[in-house]
Amino acid sequence: MKSISPNIFVNDLQATITFYTKLGFTITHEVTTPEGETVFAMMANGSVTFMFQSFATIKGKYPMVSRADGGSLLLYITVDNIRQFYANINQHVTVLTGLEKTFYGTTEFSLRDNNNYLLTFAQHY
Repeated sequence: MKSISPNIFVNDLQATITFYTKLGFTITHEVTTPEGETVFAMMANGSVTFMFQSFATIKGKYPMVSRADGGSLLLYITVDNIRQFYANINQHVTVLTGLEKTFYGTTEFSLRDNNNYLLTFAQHY
């Protein structure tokens, strides 16, 4: 195995693209319908890649994929220069826990994305 790129189903793809752009992600690939609606976007920041897909594209195809926004999933993302990253984004996102040194030796902070997912950013020393 070489990598994992979660495909996260969302209700508002454009709002999700806007949110993750604030975190420094850029679109690397997108799929649009013949009518011009974007229904899928792959976004990357360094070696971290997420895929976002609208729920509408799978309606009736995968009945087990149904939920309210958010879920029991934490996306744990390691970064360099966490203090600078935090300073760049903390005014643009909903921060849940500020920068803190953990008992296991990392500096972390957590935020909620626009889809109610929990993202924890960490720098290991």
